[in-house]
Amino acid sequence: MALLKIARMGHPVLLRPAAPIEDPTAEPVRRLIGHMQETMRDADGIGLAAPQVYQSLRLILFLDAEARDEAPGRAPVVLINPEIEPLDDTLELGLEGCLSIPGIRGLVPRHARIGYRGQAPDGQTIEREASGLHARVVQHELDHLNGILFPMRMPDLRQLAFESELRHLAAAVAQAAERAAGEPDAEPDTGEPEADR
Repeated sequence: MALLKIARMGHPVLLRPAAPIEDPTAEPVRRLIGHMQETMRDADGIGLAAPQVYQSLRLILFLDAEARDEAPGRAPVVLINPEIEPLDDTLELGLEGCLSIPGIRGLVPRHARIGYRGQAPDGQTIEREASGLHARVVQHELDHLNGILFPMRMPDLRQLAFESELRHLAAAVAQAAERAAGEPDAEPDTGEPEADR
């Protein structure tokens, strides 16, 4: 297997829709999957899409968080021509990074529960439901097939930070959550010490 170069934000291959794969069992597809697995492992990633290695094809692979906990080192899930469907309207805000945008993370809203389907390298259909990190990773990787990078999903770019500055972002998010939770029930400040109230 060979390590492939990872495309970085700004390259046109990351901004256009990828083409469907006609034959999931074809030898070039199998070879690309092997190279992508090696590349993702080497980059310490949890997901990778073919456009990230300059191949504008509808192919993703990712580590299933639940399976990874049960069997470390397990091979990633490979999905060819994947599709997703939200299972409800609930969105969750979560921190994301990307091998194509190294050193930067941001808070991205994603569907909390999804169903997904696609073809395995042997041509069989894979169909599953996912939630939590599993759902987030599948949505992130599928976005790559549609020319979307995670900052494009962010409603507030002030929640985008270099990894070395994440503590500031975490503090701001915690303060916002405290304000949101505390505002309706907050007692007015009378200027008196708490013990005197």
